[in-house]
Amino acid sequence: MDLLRSLPLGLYLEQPQTWLHKIDPRVKFAWLMSFLTSYVLANNYWRVLLVVVLILATLIARIPRRVWQQQMGWLLMLSFFVLAIGAISPDAMGVDYQPRLPANEQILTQPANSNNIVQEPASNNKYSYVLFHKGPVKVTRRSLDLAVRLSTIIFTVIYSTNLYLLTTAPEEITSGIESLMQPLRRFKWPVTEIALTLTLSLRFIPLVLEEVQNLFRSVMTRAINWKKLGLKGGFKVWMTVAERLLENLLLRADQMANAMMVRGFTSPNEHRVQWHDLRFKGRDWLAIASLILFWGIRIAIGTQV
Repeated sequence: MDLLRSLPLGLYLEQPQTWLHKIDPRVKFAWLMSFLTSYVLANNYWRVLLVVVLILATLIARIPRRVWQQQMGWLLMLSFFVLAIGAISPDAMGVDYQPRLPANEQILTQPANSNNIVQEPASNNKYSYVLFHKGPVKVTRRSLDLAVRLSTIIFTVIYSTNLYLLTTAPEEITSGIESLMQPLRRFKWPVTEIALTLTLSLRFIPLVLEEVQNLFRSVMTRAINWKKLGLKGGFKVWMTVAERLLENLLLRADQMANAMMVRGFTSPNEHRVQWHDLRFKGRDWLAIASLILFWGIRIAIGTQV
């Protein structure tokens, strides 16, 4: 089991270089924040549209299929199960639905009084709060609305973040965030220290996955008989594995700190490394114009009534 290949969450794709890689990290960060914030107070049509846009962006960018197939497949499957379970779950309204119209619609066409006044027939547009009810399975408008909200937000939050990390190098991310945080220097915020800490954190993600993978393989190669160990014995084994994982991660962190100190990186303000020259190009201005159009469509059709 190779976690670095089967679960490449948060890893940067160096090759091939797609058009998403070439966009300025600050613009991509603005797009990411737009995906995460435009979901608030939006209708279900907009929420589903966000999922479609993310899938189309992946396909249009021509990201290799081996990279996104498995993680997108598992994420879509998870969202589908959440949608199905949420739709048939109780909607928490606690009311017994009563139809607006009587079961026998011929009553509406009978004389209302002695003057033989005939009421107009009911409209053909029938409203029903219960969309599907067969046996114990009941889907209402409220439960379906909650299911769509929950399933789409799971996909949008996880996949939009993963797509951003997939097409943006850690150094680009920290350079872009540091550039956006420059106004905070007036309030004496340690902007450079924050950017350096974020860079080290992003670089540490593959090390964590590698340690988990090595420990998992070490447990599997020992052919432990879990039935003989029982619940208590199995719990002790996994607690030992977790303790070993923590020790290895702390050791990696200590080695990284020592390597930085040996090279003289005692203060980020004194040892600045300019990773990227952030300048807006033609494709970046096009992405900004598209972002403005994105929010225009969101305000026009995506606002929840």
